[in-house]
Amino acid sequence: MTVCDVCKRRKPVVYQKHTGLKLCKECFYQDIHRRVKAEIDRWGMIKPGDTILLGLSGGKDSWVLLDTLVRLHDPSKIIAVTIIEGIPGYNRREYAERVKAKAKEYGIDHIMTSIKEYTGHTLAEIVDESIRRRVGVSPCTYCGISRRRILNLYARMYGADKTATAHNLDDESQAAFVNLLRGDWEGLLRQHPLSSPASPLIVPRVKPLRKIYEWETATYAYLGGFPLQETECAYINMMPTLRARVRRALYRLEERRPGTLLTFMETLDRILAEDARSLKPQQLPSCERCGEPTSHGRRLCKLCELLEKAGIEKPRYTELYQHGGREPLKLHRLRVSEGGG
Repeated sequence: MTVCDVCKRRKPVVYQKHTGLKLCKECFYQDIHRRVKAEIDRWGMIKPGDTILLGLSGGKDSWVLLDTLVRLHDPSKIIAVTIIEGIPGYNRREYAERVKAKAKEYGIDHIMTSIKEYTGHTLAEIVDESIRRRVGVSPCTYCGISRRRILNLYARMYGADKTATAHNLDDESQAAFVNLLRGDWEGLLRQHPLSSPASPLIVPRVKPLRKIYEWETATYAYLGGFPLQETECAYINMMPTLRARVRRALYRLEERRPGTLLTFMETLDRILAEDARSLKPQQLPSCERCGEPTSHGRRLCKLCELLEKAGIEKPRYTELYQHGGREPLKLHRLRVSEGGG
């Protein structure tokens, strides 16, 4: 009988192409935990007393990050935030409740909120108006920037030391390659785990899964029986971006030579470390509309600018600015509706 290459006892269920190892479930899990811990320790991502705000979408990556973090960090120091995007047929109430119930099993605090609570509009409403106005901005762009802003807001509200996101190796290598193609040196450096946020108002973000392949998180989640959402996002193939094309190219390279993505990111980590460490927070100007940091020479931050193009000139989050950045919106009291708004 074929046995696991590590324990030499149990039946293998996973084949790691980049190592050539056949692993049983237990040894596969141990391998993921070991590699995540090694990445955290290598860059000093998380300290023992840190309060960590975790973006818990309920997708495979976020479940793997949560299941790993509670083994490596005090669960009482972890706060999970689930953001309902508001996409018809995608964010159903019963799924949101499963995420909430599972988080409770881990003994961690859980917050449910939405893009509508923050901006006043669901993602679907924003996208529909953007299409009507022929803005030419992909749904993923609106979604990604809104989610980052919401997580950062909650991290500030609850005094979190770090915001943890579940970006995996595939995500990170694609983002790095896009930055290279665009000549965005600062963006490339900001990806490095030794870099500091661009502004003191941005809570440091860590990515413990950045050296774990996406197929590995999918396998981990499947073997663990996590309550994964079965419905695919309706916008996933709308307006393919440069990143989508890069993703396909990198997957072809990885298929031909397993370990390519890992080698690529390890090389970048090594050659960028010194420059990334020298990056310091800046005194960036404030957005005239919401008070959040923006780039020099810009009147509005990127989110306000994008929403304005979609006809939203007074997003709900501007009330936070008007009230001194306190908590007038009561975002964490969201009641999840059937439509996910």
